[in-house]
Amino acid sequence: MVLVAADVIGAPCWLSLTARDREAAERFYEAVLGWTFRRGRFGRAFSVAEVDGVPIAGIGAVAGDFAVPVAWTPYFAVEDADAAVARVRERGGTVGVGPVSYPPSGRAALVADREGAVFGVWDGGVLAEWSVGAAESPAWLELHTGNAFDAALFYGEVLEWGRGDGGNCCDTSYEEDQVVLRRRGRPVARLNSGPVEEAAPKPQLRPRWLVHFKVPDLDRAVARALEHGGGTVTGPEWGGGRQVTLRDPDGGLFTLDHSDRPSATV
Repeated sequence: MVLVAADVIGAPCWLSLTARDREAAERFYEAVLGWTFRRGRFGRAFSVAEVDGVPIAGIGAVAGDFAVPVAWTPYFAVEDADAAVARVRERGGTVGVGPVSYPPSGRAALVADREGAVFGVWDGGVLAEWSVGAAESPAWLELHTGNAFDAALFYGEVLEWGRGDGGNCCDTSYEEDQVVLRRRGRPVARLNSGPVEEAAPKPQLRPRWLVHFKVPDLDRAVARALEHGGGTVTGPEWGGGRQVTLRDPDGGLFTLDHSDRPSATV
């Protein structure tokens, strides 16, 4: 089922991996996370990862075409992609790609905040069965940034969080040193302050949105990643619990978290 974006304005509405080789990426994530894949709506370069028929994320072999790094990127729903891109520029962010039209679904742009963390905006229909953050969801989002409070102001203005006129489902709260984004009361993303550097030689030390995927057996999933050409990365400690940040064979960073309610059994 597809919802109009107005139902989720300001909220994460999709996760996408910009890859160089779609089939190679599919083999890796199938081995590590147990995903299956179907062709996407935007051509042979795109596929959708699923678990038990539920969509998890997209893969697009467009890193070369768009001259962008291989990376996992969260997309946020907006009413108007052009207006959102204008707000990014007005507030000191940058625009990498777009807005680009994807008929008949909508329009997207790839942008970055003031510190260089990359995210996407999407103006169009979204999948009703897709979600992040809740206990049963397969993923959650975390922003690594120098100052979570400053970042919350930027994203709040760009994505119109807490607009207060009934047209936006998202609000933020401050909990300890984090800013927590909630969609209709449910946490969907966390913004964390920490030691980051925009020009750091290691990607994991730069400001970035990090995608966390849940697995039932963290040690096994990490071992599978290493067996299939991935690697572990080191960097500053963010958050707690059992989690490992990995690099896929093409360089895309993601984090695996142990969870008793994972997205798949691998």
